[in-house]
Amino acid sequence: MQEYVDKASILIEALPYIKKFRGKEVLIKYGGAAMTYESIRNNVLHDLVFMNYVGIKPILIHGGGPAITENLKKRGVKSNFVHGLRVTDKETMDTVVDTLADINKSIVDDLNRFGAQARGLSGHDAGILNVVKHTDHGDVGYVGDVTSVNILPLKELTDRNIIPVIYPVGRGDEGETYNVNADDAAAKIAVAMGVQKLMVLTNVQGILRQADDEDSLISSLHADEAEELIKKKVIQGGMIPKVKSCITALEGGVRKAHIIDGRIEHALLLEVFTDRGIGTEIIV
Repeated sequence: MQEYVDKASILIEALPYIKKFRGKEVLIKYGGAAMTYESIRNNVLHDLVFMNYVGIKPILIHGGGPAITENLKKRGVKSNFVHGLRVTDKETMDTVVDTLADINKSIVDDLNRFGAQARGLSGHDAGILNVVKHTDHGDVGYVGDVTSVNILPLKELTDRNIIPVIYPVGRGDEGETYNVNADDAAAKIAVAMGVQKLMVLTNVQGILRQADDEDSLISSLHADEAEELIKKKVIQGGMIPKVKSCITALEGGVRKAHIIDGRIEHALLLEVFTDRGIGTEIIV
C-alpha cells in the first residue's frame, strides 16, 4: 500500500507546478546524448507528451551535429570547425538541411505516435529565424547569426496545443539558407516567445566547479556568476555556448534557464514538477 501512497504524494508535489505552468510556453533545446540513444530519446519525448497533456505548451528546438558529421563523411566531405562553428559551403549546407529535416520528421512522427500533436518547422522555410552572415571569426560560409524571430508560426501551433519542433536553419536577406547554432537559436526564440523556462538538455550533469567531479555540481547560480566562471575557465568547451544561450535568454526577460542532463530518466519532468529539480539553474 505504501508504494501507492508514495505515487500519490508525487502527484500532489507536481500539482502547484502544473497550476503555475498550465497554459504557458516552455522551450527545450534538445541535443547531445539525449538524441543519440533511443531509450533516452523516448524518455525525453514522453516527457514532452506529458507536459502537453497537463496543459503546458512545450516548444522543442533540436540540433543534429553528430548526424551531420556522419552524413558528410559518407559523402566524402571532411568536417571543419572554426571556434566551434562548422565551416559550411553550399554542398555542406545541403547535407545540413537534409539531415536536420530527417531528424525533425522522426521526432515529430514519434511525438504523434506517443499521443501528442506535433508539427515540424524549418527555421528557414517557416520564416522563423532571420539571420545575417556570421563574420566574427572570418568567412565560415553559410553560417548565420539570428537577428530577429518571427513567432507567428509558433503561436499558431501553441495556441492549438500543438508542439512545434524546429530545426535551426535561418533565412538571409536574399532568401539564402544559413546554418544556425541551435543554442543561440533556442535563446533567441525563448526571448521572442516570452517563455517561462529555457531548458537545455545535454550529456553532462550540469555546471561543475571541478571537471569530472559530480560532487561539485552547482545547482543554482546567477548569470553574472556564470560569466565569471567562463572568464576563470571553470566553464569550458561545449558548455560555454550552452551557458551563454541561457544568459542571453535571461537578459531578454526569460525568468529561469536550466542546463539538464538528458541521460537522466525523465529529466524534464524532474525539473519542472519537483521541488528540488535537477541540473544547474541559472537566474538573474
